[in-house]
Amino acid sequence: MKSMVWATLTLTSALLAGCGATTGNYCDVAGWVRPSTADVLTLETKRAMLRELEKGEALCGLKP
Repeated sequence: MKSMVWATLTLTSALLAGCGATTGNYCDVAGWVRPSTADVLTLETKRAMLRELEKGEALCGLKP
């Protein structure tokens, strides 16, 4: 029983070690949203893309 508890704690610790904080900011990864030809653009998808593009323009100075 003690080995099961020890194994569980070890596994949990190993899994949580991968949850470290990331560095950088949004503008390091921001870019224009480009749908693929297979995408089905619903109204909500178009709105989400527009919000993301507007955020990129406002925060990072992205230009079309």
